[in-house]
Formats: sequence, structure tokens, C-alpha cells
Amino acid sequence: MDFEQVLNGLKNGEALYIAMAVVVALIVIVGIFAAGVSIYLAVSYIKYNRRKNSAGISGNDAARKLLDQNGLNHIKVSTFGSIIFGNSYSHYFNKIRLRRLTAKKESISSLAMASQKTGLAVLDKENDKDMKTRVMLTPLIYFGPFAFIPLIVIGVIIDIITFNTLGITTLITAIVGLLIYAVSFVLSIKVLQTEKKAQAKAIDMLKENGLATDEEIAMMQDLFRLYNIEYVNNIIIALLEMILRVLQIVAEMQENNSANN
Repeated sequence: MDFEQVLNGLKNGEALYIAMAVVVALIVIVGIFAAGVSIYLAVSYIKYNRRKNSAGISGNDAARKLLDQNGLNHIKVSTFGSIIFGNSYSHYFNKIRLRRLTAKKESISSLAMASQKTGLAVLDKENDKDMKTRVMLTPLIYFGPFAFIPLIVIGVIIDIITFNTLGITTLITAIVGLLIYAVSFVLSIKVLQTEKKAQAKAIDMLKENGLATDEEIAMMQDLFRLYNIEYVNNIIIALLEMILRVLQIVAEMQENNSANN
């Protein structure tokens, strides 16, 4: 489907094309807001990364200390990436990865990230319901959005080989791809839930161990809040993109039917 077709549909006042235009406009608006949040998050991250924490402890040491206290001696702490690759916890590799920019620094950002990722490991150990779902289906969370295009390509190839002018195979594979995309969207909400739980657990652990003052806790909560907003923005954009793809499929079906008639 090209831009001219969409433009002609809008001129004719077709509801489907109007809906597509509205969705595209929403994606642009949410995208601009998301970019602003990401910039503000980056500025706050750097700001708090320049401020030394009162405990005088690095992110690596904080993660190791909190892990050992929770009986997670088998979980490794490693330095990984810089800007592109962020802080993370891996159930499958039994490892917490911290950015090089923060891992060895005795900063508030470093302490916040280390304790939050440790919180995920603790949730995993406690067999938290949301965490178990996240661990079991993590591959699908990342596979879903990438499955859409390959499935459609496979469908198109099959249609060409079988001379199927109606594009039935393409439609079926597109629907399957959308279903996977939808499931991954739902599961991404589970990820957000576990991230928020881990943030709360991180705050509790820092307070119990006297590793952060009330002022530092407030700064970390601001940082966590920005991460949550950014994640919600990404979920909304993913949902809008999924809706747009559904509308595109419906539009293609209508055009194919009109051409065949």
C-alpha cells in the first residue's frame, strides 16, 4: 500500500483510511512525548551518576552485597555495555549486568540500578507469580514484533508459488504474526509489573541496610518513575503500531476484493 492510495482514501472520506491517519497521528504524538521523556531520563541518569552516594559503595559491590544477603551467591555480577546495552538481570544466565558507565562508580544511579536488578533476582528466587510468567515467556516477548514481517514474506512467497491471487496464505500468516505480536504486548505489561515490584523491593533493601538516605531514596524513586513512564510509552506505541498493521491488512483485503470483482 502506497501513500497515494491512503491519500485517495482520505479524500473520499473512507472511514478505514481516516482511522489509519488518526493512528499514525497518535504514533507521532506519543513518539514525540516519548522522546522528551527519554531525554529527561538520560539527563537525570547522568546527573545522579555524578553524585556520590552516602554509603560510598559501587554498583557492582552493592549488587554483590545484596545478592549474598538474600542467599543468591550463585548469581554473578558483570560489567556489560555502555549506552546501547543497559542494566539487566538474566534468569537463564544467572547474572546481573551493569553498564560500564555506572558499575564501578559510587553514585546514586549506580546504587539504584544495582539494587533494582537485584530486586528482580530476589523476586525470581521467591517464585513471584508475575516474575515466573516473565521468565517462562521472555523469548516470546522479544520474538513477537520481529515475527510479523517474516511471516508475511513467507505468505507472499507461498501465494506467488501457488498463484493464489486472493492472497489467502498471506492473510493467514499476517494474522498469525499479529497474534504473536498481541501476546508479546500483553506479556510486556507483565515485565512492567515485575520492574515496579523490583523497584519497591530495592528501596526496602536499601533502607534495611542503611545504604541510602531519605534524600537519595527520593532521587532513586524519581529515576524509577521516569523509567516506568518510558516503558509505558513504548507499550502504547507498540499497541498503536499493531492497530495500524491490522487496519493495513483490512485495507489490502478490501482492495484485493475490489480488483477481483
